[in-house]
Amino acid sequence: MVRVSELGLVALAALIGALAGLVVFAMNWATQALHELIFLIPHDTNLSISQLIPAPLALLGPALGGLAFGLASWLLLRRATIQPVDPIEANAVHGGRMSLSDSLVVALQTLVSSGVGASVGLEAGYTQAASGMASRIGQILHLRRADLRLLVACAAGAAIGAAFDAPLMGAFYGFELILGTYAIPAFVPMMTATFTASLTRHLLQPLSHPALPPLDIPALEQLPAVILLGLLAALLGIAVMRGVTLVEAGFRRSGIPLWLRPAMAGLVIGALALWNPAVLSAGHGAVYHYIAVDGTLPMLALLLAAKLTASAVSIGSGFRGGLFFASLLMGVFAGRVYASGLDVLLPQLGGSHAFYALIGMSSLAVAVVGGPMTMTLLALEMTGDLQLTLAVLAASGTASLVTRRLFGFSFATWRFHLRGENIRGAHDVGWLREITVESLMRREVPELDIGTPIDEARRRYPPGAASDLVVTSGGLYAGMVPPAGLYQGETDPSLGDLTLAARLRHPNEKLSPQTTIREALNLFESTEAEALAVVGPDGRVVGILSESHAIKRYSDEMRGRLSELTGERID
Repeated sequence: MVRVSELGLVALAALIGALAGLVVFAMNWATQALHELIFLIPHDTNLSISQLIPAPLALLGPALGGLAFGLASWLLLRRATIQPVDPIEANAVHGGRMSLSDSLVVALQTLVSSGVGASVGLEAGYTQAASGMASRIGQILHLRRADLRLLVACAAGAAIGAAFDAPLMGAFYGFELILGTYAIPAFVPMMTATFTASLTRHLLQPLSHPALPPLDIPALEQLPAVILLGLLAALLGIAVMRGVTLVEAGFRRSGIPLWLRPAMAGLVIGALALWNPAVLSAGHGAVYHYIAVDGTLPMLALLLAAKLTASAVSIGSGFRGGLFFASLLMGVFAGRVYASGLDVLLPQLGGSHAFYALIGMSSLAVAVVGGPMTMTLLALEMTGDLQLTLAVLAASGTASLVTRRLFGFSFATWRFHLRGENIRGAHDVGWLREITVESLMRREVPELDIGTPIDEARRRYPPGAASDLVVTSGGLYAGMVPPAGLYQGETDPSLGDLTLAARLRHPNEKLSPQTTIREALNLFESTEAEALAVVGPDGRVVGILSESHAIKRYSDEMRGRLSELTGERID
């Protein structure tokens, strides 16, 4: 039903949305329970803004929790050889295929990390668990590649939409960050999933957010100040991502055992929490608090530095989680610092500090996470103010452009880059890797030994008998000879005595069975060859591939990808 009916896919998206809403509710409940148990905060009080945390627990909670987390993770994963696949990587490389068991382990690690106070976001756990369930269901139903990728994106977007009570924002999170494109056929399933997830969350846990202060949006002539904040947020976002990498490198060089690193980071986080609890956990509640609360420039700058430090040491030490939630709070601090600086330096350009806090929140999140429309819609659903949304869009676009030009990665794709995986987003590049030369090559190879006399070679392969000839020496690849090359002596008597060795072409250019179609096409272009031999690891010829066949297969696959974007469904 799902394969042949769009209505079936929409119904499946609704089911996935409901599951995502359940995941968000369950993880929030469990995290809050850990906060209340470890830090003895009152029921339903947000950890990051609680002023009632006993000092010993603020210091020792993250440290001892980190020790327990490190030991448990080491015991559980010490024999693991493959890292879990997240939704972005799944959609970019694996056609939406994810391991449900690995995803649940990541979600549990994220829950515990945030539960013991590590400065990480729960969004990684939300999206991992929801997308893992969606991928498993899709694989059971044998969905086609495009539909499985869409289902994974629906699950991730629904989880984020439910977490923020922002279904539109969740939908664009799915489009921009997980699916990698704004595909029209995906619109209805995506919106169905995000609205279903938000509704499920509301039924289980009605949400109420603190009222925001008056925003006092600046006039049009103050737009340069908004754009400048977007630029500065991009620079700060790059610094955050680089900082996490530096902390990781520092831990590796320190020689501290893997299982002990979270405890060391916990001591740093706990020490910072003694000064201000805003550094603890994701800080979702602190976002609303610090948009509205008054604060001096030095205090806000210190809060920004403390949250940045806590997030860097948390992720760099091995705690599980994301930077999405943390980047929102850091962006609020950055926007407030910027507004306070404007008040001092250019009071005529000053505006509402809450306004600049929202601009900073969205811009920094764009720099770290990506998705300018995602963050713009988050601001719209938080405030309901369209004029503010236009200002956020300008700043977010600036942050996105500057980050791409100066850095080129979001935090997720930067992590892939560090481990040698060249993924710039969730766009489907996996099919290019799955189509290898081995699946394209012709295995019947017209072959000649390099010592074969020219007359014998002409007799065995008269004109028209073969399009390409492979020459071997002692059974190993030596080069190629075009059939016309066997008859060069007939038109030019001076070449009549040349051996096969003198007529060889491309002796060093060859393909391996594992070469991808993109790499093969690049080699054809650089060598200007019409065909190349496929050579195994032992140097023996196992096949031959023509450029025309590779181009045809590449074109066929590109048409298939285009049909997914236009909504054409082909069995």
